Amino acid sequence: MSEGLNVSPLPLAGGAGGGPETGTGNPSPNPSRRREGDYRADFPGLGDSWHYLDTAATAQKPQVVLDAIARAYGPDYATVHRGVYERSANMTLAYEASRRRVAGLLNAASENEIVLTSGATDSINLVAESWGNANLGAGDRIMLSQLEHHSNIVPWQLLAERVGAQIDVAPLTADGQIDLDWIEENITEQHKLVALAHVSNVLGSLLDAKRAATIAHDVGAKLLLDGCQAAPRVPVDVQDLGCDFYVFSGHKIYGPTGIGALWAPYETLDAMPPWKGGGSMIDRVSFDGTTFAPPPGKFEAGTPHIAGAVGLDAAIQYVEAIGLDTISAHENATLAQAREALSGINSVRVFGPDQSMGILSFAVGDVHPHDVATILDEGGVAIRAGHHCAQPLMDYLGVPATARASFGIYSDERDVAALVDGIERVRKIFG
Repeated sequence: MSEGLNVSPLPLAGGAGGGPETGTGNPSPNPSRRREGDYRADFPGLGDSWHYLDTAATAQKPQVVLDAIARAYGPDYATVHRGVYERSANMTLAYEASRRRVAGLLNAASENEIVLTSGATDSINLVAESWGNANLGAGDRIMLSQLEHHSNIVPWQLLAERVGAQIDVAPLTADGQIDLDWIEENITEQHKLVALAHVSNVLGSLLDAKRAATIAHDVGAKLLLDGCQAAPRVPVDVQDLGCDFYVFSGHKIYGPTGIGALWAPYETLDAMPPWKGGGSMIDRVSFDGTTFAPPPGKFEAGTPHIAGAVGLDAAIQYVEAIGLDTISAHENATLAQAREALSGINSVRVFGPDQSMGILSFAVGDVHPHDVATILDEGGVAIRAGHHCAQPLMDYLGVPATARASFGIYSDERDVAALVDGIERVRKIFG
């Protein structure tokens, strides 16, 4: 299924939108692999016989990302934003190149609209603690949906408890989409924020984000999009979508853990108060008072995850060299094959819409998903089993948990065949 996918050589960090050519750039993968479409060969963590179907939890890392991180921690390592010596200056340029890379990925108007965080969870908490505390009060309302990840529920619950706001929860359509018709009918001018998943981490359903933005803005509310599952799979243009906040995590997009990003328009960030205090985020400190750096610096207290930022830059270069349209088409073709195969097996229930994005949740009769995952693991197939940090969605679906297979650029028909074989083994063992 990956035949015909051809990727041009990856640019070094010194290319367009990148940083200095100091060794932190991303070397080109083997072009012969590209002609063969063998993306799996770029990922040393996969091996030859392991079928990794847990990409929605965290993506495997291509060798070019591992190499970039190793160089950042090795011969290129130095602090950023402080040293006047050459290596520190070069590392600062490489770190800021990552910010520009993220801005390009999301089509932000400026790199100063990108706050580098530890991930989407950190980004959402930043918005809740800073923008939320400053803009929500007693009687205000927040709109969420039934399919949200806990990271897009709990921060808003904590905010609501602090300020006296209320939370409303939108239902889903019959096929597992966020019901935007319901939101449009029930949203009011009391709603100050709508926070929704761009792509569900359980059902793979893709939100009509532009319509969601229109609905929110019609009552004066802001729209935050959780892009953890969307950013690795579909092109994201925050200006075209019309959202007000966008967050994602680096490890979902083939980058390292502990790094992610928040996007918001510069004027929004500029009006938001700092959340964390410490070094780097200040203009001047005295015991009489402190003034803060302009965005995004005022939200990046302390020594940042330098190597993580460099690794994220390399990961985005890798993804952009392949093309998100190509990745999406590849994943969707693999998913369609898996969905068709599982739908044809007696006692297998498949959740979510037919046109889902790289994620397939299912149940095998009354077998607990943990048992399904354990038996699949014995056959070298790695899936996720549990509530997927979406317990309200499990309650909504009427199940304690689901099994979930999720696909990446390295997934292919061999993984689907191994998944089907494993499920047949589950059915035989449990009768």
